[in-house]
Amino acid sequence: MPEQLLTPRQVEQEYGFRRQTLAQWRWMGLGPDYIKLSPGRGGRIKYKRSAIEAWLESVTVKAGGAAA
Repeated sequence: MPEQLLTPRQVEQEYGFRRQTLAQWRWMGLGPDYIKLSPGRGGRIKYKRSAIEAWLESVTVKAGGAAA
């Protein structure tokens, strides 16, 4: 089964991260890994669902763990 690719709009709907926030994270080099399907500023962006889930796991702070 192929990897599910999500548009920034779908990420916003499913995970609650605003599209503007995702764009800012991309510009800053933060946030989940993404795929740029076409060159230039207006290039189409997609996110692998697995990349979003992995990124969420990496930023999850465990209760009783080290301070954030």
